[in-house]
Amino acid sequence: MKSDIFIPKTLFINQKEVQLETIPWTPHASFEGVAMKNLVCGSQTGGLASFHLVKVDAGCALLEHSHPGKWELHEIIQGDAKAVIGQQSAEYQIGGMALIPADTPHAVYAGENGLILLAKFFPALI
Repeated sequence: MKSDIFIPKTLFINQKEVQLETIPWTPHASFEGVAMKNLVCGSQTGGLASFHLVKVDAGCALLEHSHPGKWELHEIIQGDAKAVIGQQSAEYQIGGMALIPADTPHAVYAGENGLILLAKFFPALI
């Protein structure tokens, strides 16, 4: 079954509409072939949450890391990947989600189509 690709285009926040294409992709400081769009930062939520589009190029990875004190929800919106969350493996496909508990080591290895996911952090990452 073929899934439609869905990439968010607009964000309504603070009584404004933001076109997501106007937010630049920022290369990740630690992982080559990975970039982020910071959609909602902690300064906009009182530190409670932050939301980010994460793009991982084909053959690249978010190598094992963790986020102390932060829960993370991945929503897969384009491409595919293999994830390792703690001691378990998960296949990332469009429409899938994964909840990563605080302090849990995890890694994401993009497939041949690359990957775009929406990462939501509780409390905020930045």
